[in-house]
Amino acid sequence: MTAEYKVLGEVAVITLANPPVNGLGFATRVGITDGLAKALADDAVTSIVITGAGKAFSGGADIKEFGTPKALQDPNLLSVILALEASTKPIVAAIHSVCMGGGLELALGCHYRVVAPGTSIALPEVKLGLLPGAGGTQRLPRVLGVETALNMIVSGEAVKSEMLAGLPGQKLIDQLAGSAESLFDEAVIYAKSVAGKTGDALPLVRNLPCKHPQGDAYFQFARNMVGGMSKNYPAPLKCVDAVAAAAKMKFDDGLAEERRLFTGLMFTPESIALRHLFMAERAASKIPDVADDTPKREIKSVAVIGAGTMGGGISMNFLNAGIPVKILEMKQEALDRGLATIKRNYEAQVKKGKLKQDKYEQRMALLTTTLSYDELKDADLIIEAVFEELGVKEKVFKELDRVAKPGAILASNTSTLDVDKIAAFTERPQDVVGMHFFSPANVMKLLEVVRGAKTGKDVLATVMGVAKKIKKTAVVSGVCDGFIGNRMIEQYSRQAGFLLDEGATPQQVDRAVEKFGFAMGPFRMGDLAGNDIGWAIRKRRATERADMKYSRTADKLCELGRFGQKTGAGWYDYQAGKRDAIPSQVVLDLIEQHRKDEGIVPRKISDEEIVQRLVYALVNEGARILEDGIASKSGDIDMVYLTGYGFPIWRGGPMHYASQVGLYNVAEAMKRFAKNPRDDGNFWEPAPLIQKLVAEGKSFG
Repeated sequence: MTAEYKVLGEVAVITLANPPVNGLGFATRVGITDGLAKALADDAVTSIVITGAGKAFSGGADIKEFGTPKALQDPNLLSVILALEASTKPIVAAIHSVCMGGGLELALGCHYRVVAPGTSIALPEVKLGLLPGAGGTQRLPRVLGVETALNMIVSGEAVKSEMLAGLPGQKLIDQLAGSAESLFDEAVIYAKSVAGKTGDALPLVRNLPCKHPQGDAYFQFARNMVGGMSKNYPAPLKCVDAVAAAAKMKFDDGLAEERRLFTGLMFTPESIALRHLFMAERAASKIPDVADDTPKREIKSVAVIGAGTMGGGISMNFLNAGIPVKILEMKQEALDRGLATIKRNYEAQVKKGKLKQDKYEQRMALLTTTLSYDELKDADLIIEAVFEELGVKEKVFKELDRVAKPGAILASNTSTLDVDKIAAFTERPQDVVGMHFFSPANVMKLLEVVRGAKTGKDVLATVMGVAKKIKKTAVVSGVCDGFIGNRMIEQYSRQAGFLLDEGATPQQVDRAVEKFGFAMGPFRMGDLAGNDIGWAIRKRRATERADMKYSRTADKLCELGRFGQKTGAGWYDYQAGKRDAIPSQVVLDLIEQHRKDEGIVPRKISDEEIVQRLVYALVNEGARILEDGIASKSGDIDMVYLTGYGFPIWRGGPMHYASQVGLYNVAEAMKRFAKNPRDDGNFWEPAPLIQKLVAEGKSFG
C-alpha cells in the first residue's frame, strides 16, 4: 500500500507514501479510500488529516502509470475526491513542499487546508498539452477567484503558498502554518478544533459561488490574449473554456464539461508530443548499463581551456551554479577579451532585471584566469573548448595528462571529432569524455555527453549529475562522426542543397521549414553558425568519404567569402548591427549560374516536398544511429533535436513525428525520393530498422 493509516487519539492520519513526489497511482488511491473507510467506521475517530510523506504533499498523477489502464482504474482521482467530499467527518489536508496537479485537486476535495510556508502550488497540466481533469478548473476559481485561478491554470506555473494566503478573499488556505516543521502538529490541532462538525456545517469547495463581474466579456478578452500566445498549442484556450464553464454552469455540469475538454485534448497530436517529451526528458538521464547508484566523483572546481565564445559560455554555466572556474588561454589579450564578454553578458542580465547585482558579483568572484597549464593541477573537471582540429586537441590533452591530478575528468567540447582518438592522447582514457555544448553555451539546454570506448561508468554518472546541476538536458551519444545531432544535420543540410539545385530558393526552403515549426530554416541557421564550418567538414569529407554527394552551391558561396552574419553576407545579406536576413540577388544569380553549368532545368518544388525531404532525412539517419548503438533510444534523438536544433516542441522531435505520420508512409516517401536522379538514391534506402518496424506494424519507442 502506498498510503499509510494510523490513529492519534481521536484523529485519523492518512499519509501518502509513494516516493519521490507521492504520485497518485492506483495503489495510493486505494490506500486513501481504504484509510477513509477505516476512519469513518471507527467511532473513536472524530476527524481526519491527509498529508504526504517525504518531500511533497503530492505532485499529482503517477508518471509511471501514464498511458496504462491503471491510470484510469477505479477508484480514479474523481472517485477519490467524491469520497472525500461525502465524508461525514471533517478532513484537513496538511500540505507542504509540493502540491501540484492531482495533488492540488485532491486537497480541494478536503474540507479544510492547513499549508506550510514555502509550498509550491500549481496546476501544471497545460505543460503536457492537457487541462486539469479532476475538478481543478472548477474548484480553483471558487477559492481564488476566476482571474487568479485562470492565470495559474493557463500558465501552469507554481505559486508560493504565502503569496496565495495573502490574497484578499481567498478560501484555498484556511491556515498558514508557522513552519514546515510545525505543519503536522498544527494540522492535528486544527482537525481537533473542527471535530464534531457534520452535514452542511462541513464546507465544500463545490458549494462556493463562482462568477466574474464582467461575465462573457472577460472570457472573450481572455481568449483573445491566450489565443495570441498559444497558436500551436490547443490546451491553453481549452483551459479558458473550462474555467468559463465553472463560472456559467452548475458545478456538476461544469465538471462534466471539464472532463469532455480533457478527453478531447488527451488525443491531440500536441498533447501526445508534449507527454512524449516529458517522459523522454526523464529517460534521457538513464544510461542502460550505468546503475543509478554508480558512485560519482566530486566536482568542486572546473577549469576551461579557451576563452572564446564557447569557452566563455561554458564557464558561465558553472559560475551560475556556484562552482569556481579557472579559464586558461595562451595570450593575455585573449583572456581579457573573453573576460570582457562574460562581464558584458552578465551586465546585460543585470540591466534587464534578470540578475541581481550581488549575484553578478558573487559569480564574477568565482572566476579566475591563468596562462599556465600547471595552474590546472587541482581542477576536478577540465573542459577544453579549443579549435576543432585533431592536432590542436592532441597538444591540449597531452598537456592535461601531464598536469591534471589523478581522478580529474578530462572533457572535450568537440562537435564532430573522434573522442576515442582524443582519449588515446592520454595515459588515462577512462577519465576522458565528450561534453558537447551548443552555442550559445550559456543559453542552449542541450549537452551531448559522448561516451568513449574506455570512458569510466563513474565518469559518465558524474557528468550526467553535473549536467543536472548546471540545468542542462544531457543525452548520451556513442562515438561517430558528428555524434547524434551533427551527424543527422549533415543529411538535412545535404537535402537543402539538392533542393536549391532542383529549383527552390533559400527563402522558400527556410520559409517552408519555419512554417512547419522549426526555429529557423537551414540557410538562416548556416548564416548564424558560419558557413565556413560546413565548408571545412565538406573538405574533410572529400578525402575521407569521396562517395558522399553534395550540391556545389554552398562551396561556391564560401569561395566568395560569404560566411554568414559574421561577414555581413551569407545565403542572405545583413546590415551592420542587425540580424534580419535580406534575400540576396548575388546568391540567386550564383544558384542560377550553377544550374546552367550543371545542365539542370529548375522545377517548381512544393513546400510539402521541402519539409518531407528535410525532416525524413533526419529520421532515416536517426534510425541508422539507433542501429549503430550511437543512441540507446529514439527519445534521446528527439531530445537532441528539441533542445539543440529548434525542432518544433509540439511535434515531439523527428522520431516521434515520424511515428505519428506512420512509418509506412515515411518509408513510401523515402522510396519516391530515391528515384530522383538529382538526389542521393542510396541515402534514401529506408534504414533496416525502419523496414523492420514497418513489417511488424510498430513505431519508434
